[in-house]
Amino acid sequence: MRVVFMGTPDFAACSLEKLLAEGFDVAGVFCQPDKPRDRGHKLVPCAVKQTALAAGIPVYQPEKLRDGTALAILKELAPDIIVVVAYGRIIPDDILALPRYGCINVHGSLLPKYRGSAPIQRAVLNGDAVTGVTTMHLSTGMDEGDMIYTAETAIGETETSGELFDRLAPLGAELLVKTLRDIEAGTAPRIPQNGSEATYAPPLSKEESPVDWAKPARMVLKHIYGMQPWPCAAAELSGTAFKLFAGVATGRHSDKAPGTVLSTGKAGIEVVCGGGETLLITELQAAGGKRMAAGAYLLGHPMEV
Repeated sequence: MRVVFMGTPDFAACSLEKLLAEGFDVAGVFCQPDKPRDRGHKLVPCAVKQTALAAGIPVYQPEKLRDGTALAILKELAPDIIVVVAYGRIIPDDILALPRYGCINVHGSLLPKYRGSAPIQRAVLNGDAVTGVTTMHLSTGMDEGDMIYTAETAIGETETSGELFDRLAPLGAELLVKTLRDIEAGTAPRIPQNGSEATYAPPLSKEESPVDWAKPARMVLKHIYGMQPWPCAAAELSGTAFKLFAGVATGRHSDKAPGTVLSTGKAGIEVVCGGGETLLITELQAAGGKRMAAGAYLLGHPMEV
């Protein structure tokens, strides 16, 4: 089976690495154009490009997919199937129709739940107990194509979105290998999605960073973990702006207003949440400072209660 791979970040690179390790014939790789990063604004190749170049696979980085350039390249490559993993672009109809086995995708949720670009983060933010990956046939609608296989995994109570990304990437890669082999063998199922059960996972924004202390303690904690590694949860505590990275529910209650700093100490900063529940912020970063344990921060910056 001749494969063309389309993907960009680390999550996608894991699938590409697995295909290469399993001996699949990857004829070419498409990824997003290099982007400037860090203070020097140097162009940095994405993870998928680095993986492909290291394996000697041709890399293509078209600015657009709808001007005919990408289609011409793909016709030359003549893939039996196109694999799309976190590519970051909508695949047009003429490309979808090109390979004889179509185009398949590895998606970071249990479809039809969390269609869209941030399924992993939304599962953490919403406090879900379980998530997973789905392989599916791409169609003209966003993440609406027929499903092939799914694989589930539990979400840890203190697991960040970044940590969940790192666990789902190899899970998706394993599922992709099974999917491709079964498609070639003619044994892969096609399971239509139930659109009435669909939910959507829009991309995160910095506007979502502020903590809503009126929510229950568990959901505040899920916000803290779900917003990592970007854009991070943010809050103002006793007049100081912080990014928040970790905490724990105390099991205690208070009649103070949500957002009130109730106590401080070596263990951290106790804050009142919705319903009077309190949680302890244990790791944070003040504006312009370093990420550190809350207790260590308090040693040099006492906080009025």
